Amino acid sequence: MNAPQTFPGLTFRQDYFDDPAGWKAIGDLLMTVFGVDIGPLDALGGHDRSNMPSAYFDAGGRCVANFAAFSMPLVIDGRKVRAAAWQSGAVLPDYRGRGLFRELIRITLERCEQAGFEAIVLYTDKPALYEPYGFVAFREQTFSGPAPLVAKTIASARRLSVGNPADLALLRETLACRAPVSNRIAVCGQSLMFLLNAYLVDDVTLSWLEAQQAVIAWRQPRAGNVELLDIVAAEIPTLDTILAGLGLAPKTVTVQFPPDRLGWEGTASAVEGDLVFMMRGPETLMPQGPFRLSPMAEF
Repeated sequence: MNAPQTFPGLTFRQDYFDDPAGWKAIGDLLMTVFGVDIGPLDALGGHDRSNMPSAYFDAGGRCVANFAAFSMPLVIDGRKVRAAAWQSGAVLPDYRGRGLFRELIRITLERCEQAGFEAIVLYTDKPALYEPYGFVAFREQTFSGPAPLVAKTIASARRLSVGNPADLALLRETLACRAPVSNRIAVCGQSLMFLLNAYLVDDVTLSWLEAQQAVIAWRQPRAGNVELLDIVAAEIPTLDTILAGLGLAPKTVTVQFPPDRLGWEGTASAVEGDLVFMMRGPETLMPQGPFRLSPMAEF
């Protein structure tokens, strides 16, 4: 890797998340810039061990600019892809306009290329920042339609909580052997984002279906509708089986990932909001057809 650019009064550091002072510094930076509290990660076992942070610190130990990449293996159109995800790109307001962000993008891109990642993905509300580096923007889709007929609803599901040690252990065990929730695009072999999102998102319900050995992430935004966010299981159950186990018979269903493994089809429509999914890689790896990465995998 080319030597990092020097900036007056700043020190360049890499892979510093195991340093307690450094971990606190990145937490302070993300809270200041995004209002995001990464403290819950400590209760979930700490940061992702594949993380590759690069940052600049001032003389007082503050992290003033950071960019990080971590391993996020994906399945895209049936092919397993060794992908990296970018996150925690932030610069304190007083240090913007000096080239720190641009330099950290260069460094992180070089690190990903040296590590042999086939593709890089990220979420941003400023896609123009990343287009010069070869990233392509995609508008994700959600899938909605009439619910399948459920012959018999038997509420056999048990609610899980990431704050319960026994439930957390079950979640980790199930995440470790999960199948991709979709063959179109889905994570495989990445669990920490699921746990963190389960911790942070208030209205998500996690239910355990014993017979299917499956964790269902879902919510009910309005009467007559069920929203399915993710499924964690070695074998993905069909949608009618899921609804029966949850004891639900809704009129409509909204699925926040491609439903190709659910035995059900829905109509695709664009996800609202400012965040854009972007990907950098060979054209042959770019997703074909409407898709969404599960919200429980967002980073």
